[in-house]
Amino acid sequence: MLYDIVNTYKPSIIWSDGDWEMSDDYWKSKEFLAWLFNDSPVKDTVVVNDRWGSGINCHHGSYYTCTDRYNPGVLNPHKWENCFTIDSSSWGYNKLSHIEDYLTIEQLISELVSTVACNGNFLLNVGPTADGLILPVFEERLLQIGEWMKVNSEAIYGTRPWKYQNETASNVWYTSKQNVVYAIVLGWPKGNVLKLSLPIATSSTTAELLGYGKVDILPKSSGLGIIFPALTPDLLPCKWAWTVKFTQLAQ
Repeated sequence: MLYDIVNTYKPSIIWSDGDWEMSDDYWKSKEFLAWLFNDSPVKDTVVVNDRWGSGINCHHGSYYTCTDRYNPGVLNPHKWENCFTIDSSSWGYNKLSHIEDYLTIEQLISELVSTVACNGNFLLNVGPTADGLILPVFEERLLQIGEWMKVNSEAIYGTRPWKYQNETASNVWYTSKQNVVYAIVLGWPKGNVLKLSLPIATSSTTAELLGYGKVDILPKSSGLGIIFPALTPDLLPCKWAWTVKFTQLAQ
């Protein structure tokens, strides 16, 4: 069947699952993957995950999924994926779920940002009902992520991990793109001053709060400070996490 799917639809990604009870020999995974990457019509473009038999996950694949809800919290040089659910107790629709089982938007953004900062992909699952209905709580979370991404997407899409991944004391995760570094802070800084110990400013460094504009830099003997604008809630560029865009930092 997989051969037919590849030949007919020419997928860019094959996400295998349900493999854990049998070995890769039973599934004939090696034979399929050898054909896929050497002779198939998508051999030069396709990528696959790592679920191809018992004991294979987190060892072989274009990207690793390892276990469900996998997030190491540190840089993994091999591309990986954090696949998890809005309902923390179920992958499908569960009529017995309670409100506390659903991740908050703050938790979801934290997962998204920490995943991308550590070289991961973000795969978010919702469980529809038997007749295809997406529950309002799922719809709300998806719309909230979309709202956040409208302001902060450049700190996510097309980025790579920076030389440092995070600063725990400041609740900040870093991503980068060419000569730009993004500091994504998960909580508005106390006193409107964000203190960072890892970025080093030069005379040419600029800082911009995405969705707002230029912000001032306070040089320090180690690291720097960013003066956040004093804004009322209705004027915030977004509601949950905020991104400072740096250019021309010291290498």
